[in-house]
Amino acid sequence: MILENLKYSKTHEWVRLDEGNFAVMGITDYAVQQLGDIVFLDLPKIGAKVTEGQPLGVIESVKAAVDLYSPVTGEVVEVNAPLANDFETLAKDPYSAGWMAKIRVAGADALKHLLSAAEYQKLAEGEAKP
Repeated sequence: MILENLKYSKTHEWVRLDEGNFAVMGITDYAVQQLGDIVFLDLPKIGAKVTEGQPLGVIESVKAAVDLYSPVTGEVVEVNAPLANDFETLAKDPYSAGWMAKIRVAGADALKHLLSAAEYQKLAEGEAKP
């Protein structure tokens, strides 16, 4: 499932602008499916400065441990702390209840480099091919 109203990174994070200059982010349904059973989630700390394309946390599954990358540059102002102990929410609803962090960004053009839903669909389909 890929939602049209979101922007996507090549590392499988989604993001949407919320209330002006705040970006809400998480990982895509495709990423959740590829990871399988999640066993650990390390979210960024509130107040952390994050840089687009740089790690801001870690997610581990029975298959792999991978970095979570920030889709934007800014400051973490809120995290979905209950998610770190409730991996089922991430699996069931990665685009709403499964959000991970809210980041204050410099402006509305912070998302211009990200992929559209159609572009992300092509990326995911390309990775899924053997």
